[in-house]
Amino acid sequence: MTDDDTNSHLFEAPSAFATHLGIRQTGWRKGWARVEAPLAPHVANRQGLPHGGLHATLLDTAMGFAGCFTGDPDQQQMALTLSMTVNYLGQARGSRLVAEGRVTGGGRKTYFAEARVTDDQGTLIATATGVFRYRTPATP
Repeated sequence: MTDDDTNSHLFEAPSAFATHLGIRQTGWRKGWARVEAPLAPHVANRQGLPHGGLHATLLDTAMGFAGCFTGDPDQQQMALTLSMTVNYLGQARGSRLVAEGRVTGGGRKTYFAEARVTDDQGTLIATATGVFRYRTPATP
């Protein structure tokens, strides 16, 4: 991947939830997306480890964005998660979590995706698969 593949000029403003968690887009193109979050005390569980909900949120967010790339900042596509399966595999040791999602199939109304979360040292933390439904634009 080159810097041109990140399409940073197309990144959407983060939701209030993503902002609270520190999640930001760092890459986006057709069928693929990357999001990252810092490991910080406010995302830790009672053991001081990154909460599994943060991993799941990153995986869901990466897969959601992967299916919604339009290449046009004036044409926003949205999707809803219909189902998601998460597998927790390792423990983060770095300072940042990185999730990459990619579309694996689908059609006009739904798509399938997979994602993985690593820490910034390359340790595989979690993987997921999901099914998503495209949202139709609301009519005024």
